Amino acid sequence: MRQKITPTEFLKKNWLLSAILLCIFLAALYPKLGSKEGPLKTEYTVKYGAISLMFLISGFSLKTDSIFRTFKQYKLHLFIQLFTFIFVPIFTQIFVKLLSKFGINVWVLKGLLTVACMPPPVSSAVILTRAAQGNETAAIFNSVVGSFLGIIITPLSLLFNLGSTTIVPLFSTVIQLTITVLLPLIIGQSLKRHLNIQAHKIPMNSISQCALLFVIYTTFCDTFLVPETGLSALDVIFTIFSVLILQIILIIISFRLSDFLKTYFSAADIIAIVFCSTHKSLTLGIPILKIMFQGYSHLSQISLPLLVYHPTQIILGGLMVSQLKYWLHSQRHRKLPV
Repeated sequence: MRQKITPTEFLKKNWLLSAILLCIFLAALYPKLGSKEGPLKTEYTVKYGAISLMFLISGFSLKTDSIFRTFKQYKLHLFIQLFTFIFVPIFTQIFVKLLSKFGINVWVLKGLLTVACMPPPVSSAVILTRAAQGNETAAIFNSVVGSFLGIIITPLSLLFNLGSTTIVPLFSTVIQLTITVLLPLIIGQSLKRHLNIQAHKIPMNSISQCALLFVIYTTFCDTFLVPETGLSALDVIFTIFSVLILQIILIIISFRLSDFLKTYFSAADIIAIVFCSTHKSLTLGIPILKIMFQGYSHLSQISLPLLVYHPTQIILGGLMVSQLKYWLHSQRHRKLPV
């Protein structure tokens, strides 16, 4: 007989999802607090505070031998980057053609194609992979590499898919990625060599997840303060529904395909694949859209799918963490490589 799970046990097991929903609720109550124009100064506290802290902790946690081992996993990296930059745009083209038959706003459809061309984020995919006990090192490597590749590939992909392109600010993007990601990782690894972190019993994972929750909270604050898009309520509902369906399909495909190729990938690798290959960057995406469609009256419409995609991937990720963790443990019991 199956034992009933009490509400307390459920919240304890799915605390990250519960905390994400709480962040959304608090952001909806008073979005100005955590917005870019708000008193929390999120342009600094998020980018150079929370995100840098997450990667500093990752630098503490990562084993040096796992870093070198990750460099050799070229099949894993190739799979993630090809899925991100080749498969997702092609599949979205087909998906958009099907949606166009339902009379959805053409600028919303263009926005979906724009989302498909975006690189992976450098925060949510990594932290969710870590929370699900996946291959965190591979997630970091592919998120960083994907962001650098996106500087070159995303404009070309936009040119191919939309007939429009833009020049991504290469130097400033490289500087930001170096300061917020690479430098904290290096510092974390250096401190690990000189400090006995285990002796201090610092709850690294909890601190990292709290930093992620701060990022999520501020993201939703900005989302709730988005000005009027000029779309009808039906267009907005269609956008949310389309983004949700697209993400679920991509998650299923990435999981099934990588699981089919489990000869090459461990269970922990598959978790990293699921998050890294389907997540899209809002941080790099919004500047690209602002440059590409500067002066367009339809900028708000074309931005909406990306604004919806980012929080949706976090919510779906929160829902998946406990399930993927359970799946990972079941694979270990079957003595599969992890």
